[in-house]
Amino acid sequence: MMEQHPILDVRSPSEYAHAHMKNAYSLPLFSDEERKVVGTAYKQQGKQPAIKLGLNYFGVKMAAMVSEVEAILAASPDPNNKLVLVHCWRGGMRSAGVAWLLDLYGYTVYTLAGGYKAYRNWVLAQFTIPYQCKVLGGFTGSGKTETLHALQALKEPIIDLEGLAHHKGSAFGNLGQPIQPSQEQFENILAQLLFKIHTEHAYVWVEDESRRIGLVNIPAPLFEQMRKSKVYFLDITFSERLQFIVSGYGKFEKDKLMTAILRIKKRLGGLETKTAINFLIEDDVVSSFSVLLTYYDKLYLKGANNRENPELLIQKIEVADIDPSANAATLLACASLQ
Repeated sequence: MMEQHPILDVRSPSEYAHAHMKNAYSLPLFSDEERKVVGTAYKQQGKQPAIKLGLNYFGVKMAAMVSEVEAILAASPDPNNKLVLVHCWRGGMRSAGVAWLLDLYGYTVYTLAGGYKAYRNWVLAQFTIPYQCKVLGGFTGSGKTETLHALQALKEPIIDLEGLAHHKGSAFGNLGQPIQPSQEQFENILAQLLFKIHTEHAYVWVEDESRRIGLVNIPAPLFEQMRKSKVYFLDITFSERLQFIVSGYGKFEKDKLMTAILRIKKRLGGLETKTAINFLIEDDVVSSFSVLLTYYDKLYLKGANNRENPELLIQKIEVADIDPSANAATLLACASLQ
């Protein structure tokens, strides 16, 4: 039902902006300030005074809210649809008020029992379900994300964690990317993708990641499953990967690249940091990225080996170059033999 009918989120704008259900429309009953005023009245004066105060805000918005829902339904895949789903934080007065209005106007209205809070409990529960993960590994610059999408083109189930996080995972990972979602929103989108894939497939391909991707974290239960899963490691030469990295990141402004390098100064080391930046200043992007790629190779090896039985879990697959389509076919051939 949630995939077929509009979901109306009647929480305040800031609540919606922080995190919301996938494809939900923001239809706030109260503004942020109005919510604060009504909430304070509820705590200090009780339920009925708060309701009266809320009605003062709600009354003048009724016609506009109905018109907005009409526009949402008119733009939906089925403009003749008259069924909507409504929720607030806990399935309380806000969703009840809007549901009453839309029902009065003639729509069929369902409210989400327990509201967004119940939905969040469902989201967190998805990460504790056992999944059969097939993990795509490889050093930085192996074209893992591109290969992951090539697997998807072959009708394989995938989840692009970096795509969901709007971050490539390294110090340079935010370059050219949209603003990252909140942790909560990242989890919401991830949970719904996992649920859909789990109902249709026996396994899912994911990229080998650190738990932290920029400012968001892979939920701990899911990350632990990934760390215990088979890793198909694309073994590609340093020179091929360096060329791939330079073509991808060399186009960005020097000051942004330098800022990214300085973010990892403590781990990279003072001398290597200075060397990498000096190469950039001299317009020698290849040499600068060579320093950085060497660092990331060591970092990846440390993380790859910091799992139980890495010699059993990690299968190296030598490929000649970064050809996502060809490498995806090779991965499928290797995985089918397991």
